[in-house]
Amino acid sequence: MTDSSATVRPDRRAELAAGLAQVRARIADACADAGRDPAEVTMIAVTKTYPAGDVLALAGLGVTDMGENRDQEAAGKAAEVAAAGAGPRWHFIGQLQRNKARSVVRYADVVHSVDSVRLARALATAAADRERPLEALVQVSIDGDPARGGAVPGSADPDSGLEPVAEAVAGAPSLRLAGLMAVAPLGWPPERAFERLAEVAEAFRTLHPGASALSAGMSGDLEIAIRYGATHVRVGSALLGMRSTLR
Repeated sequence: MTDSSATVRPDRRAELAAGLAQVRARIADACADAGRDPAEVTMIAVTKTYPAGDVLALAGLGVTDMGENRDQEAAGKAAEVAAAGAGPRWHFIGQLQRNKARSVVRYADVVHSVDSVRLARALATAAADRERPLEALVQVSIDGDPARGGAVPGSADPDSGLEPVAEAVAGAPSLRLAGLMAVAPLGWPPERAFERLAEVAEAFRTLHPGASALSAGMSGDLEIAIRYGATHVRVGSALLGMRSTLR
């Protein structure tokens, strides 16, 4: 990795501090508009393609939750951050192949993208030696198209139906069913997508009342996601800016 030492340029730290202040203000305003407590919403700093130095700077600014979507990048970055003395809560938010499960459970605290029974079982096996259960969110297919990723609400498919996936997570001692995650489908207005997600989440919580997390919304639509109940928003460019990255 480049530009990833524990020493961060003062100008870069100032950029991150300014972005963080703006994002926190947006979250606070969105919560006020929705009649919600900002403490109910966790901001995940999506640090994919950004160096470990940015993670360390954000941790120094009080950010506790970081998100990555590629194991090949995230594993090394998490190790580098740990070696520098920081211990953020790592969220794996990308599509996950079963053969990467063993690597991901070594550093991730939460996996947001469990979308099949087979993946749930692979994670459960890989997490068996962890001191604490791995938190898992089931990724929902809002438009019902499994080709886009996500478990399908109401589907009886034994591998990709929402309820079979949830049951596979809930029944694994090494996992904890934390809630749901979704990405607005391409071509869908965020309002329509997150309204549909809220409906799915309400029904889901009647079956799994302890699974209250709802991971939805990114830099461009976090306000709408918060309006519809998001408890976790995944923020990249609005926080870290559009700058030269790892690639």
